[in-house]
Amino acid sequence: MLPCFNRPGLGDCVELACVWEARARKVGNVNPEHSFADLTVDEFYRSAAAVAPIIDGADQRPVGATVRLAIEATREVVASNTNLGIVLLLAPLAAVPRWFRLQAGIEAVLDALTIDDASQVFAAIRLAQPGGLGNVPSEDVRLEPTRPLRDVMALAQEHDLIARQYVNCFHEVLDEGVPALVQGLTRSGFLEDAIIYCQLTLLARHPDSLIGRKRGLPEAEDARRRDQGVLDAGWPTSPAGRTGFAKLDTWLRAKRNERNPGTTADLVTASLFAALREGIIPLPCPYPWSHG
Repeated sequence: MLPCFNRPGLGDCVELACVWEARARKVGNVNPEHSFADLTVDEFYRSAAAVAPIIDGADQRPVGATVRLAIEATREVVASNTNLGIVLLLAPLAAVPRWFRLQAGIEAVLDALTIDDASQVFAAIRLAQPGGLGNVPSEDVRLEPTRPLRDVMALAQEHDLIARQYVNCFHEVLDEGVPALVQGLTRSGFLEDAIIYCQLTLLARHPDSLIGRKRGLPEAEDARRRDQGVLDAGWPTSPAGRTGFAKLDTWLRAKRNERNPGTTADLVTASLFAALREGIIPLPCPYPWSHG
């Protein structure tokens, strides 16, 4: 698919990516048909509108400041943590100068991160109060950091997919998530199906970090295996694949939604942002949302 050079503003890319991800009926996540006890899809929509103008200016300020400002803006419109992971992913991506492709420019942004960036991010994390956050022996977010942000993220990369993006130059987003979106669009021709396919592809390859924090790594690995089974069964075209999708969704929504694959959802949002920013998904979008 050829890039489109009549590119939208970054704020438009941010808001569309966040809204599309929340709207898509993915397994286990909040969407228009499924709310959590403390979270609805409308809160994701309001959060998207709040952070879009801030991330739009990410190339004009340090990454850490963008993260902190975005979480402060989110807290003004919602009481829950709707988007910490999203903001942590989008802030460095949006900081890449527009004349660079993301894969060409992201490493320079990550290499330039400082201790002050880490301090600002720590403050944002404390404000967002993400679920399942435990104690760590080094660079605990409850204290002030002593290393640059990229070094801090490297300490968490083995158990946190978002931290890993800061180390491997967003491999799971740019080299896995974006191609999965393209493949999903090619296979189905519908935007919602492509977003769901992106989620299923990423979750089949990587145990979800949020499930791992809340339920333990064995259960996160179980979710990954079940997800792979849905793809192997031929979702969305085969009856077995569609049945498997429904069963996986039900299983993930059990246990008071503690199996919510929230980190994977954040990676999907970042993949959508990258596809919009690069013109891989052009605007106005030529793809219908769903079958009807």
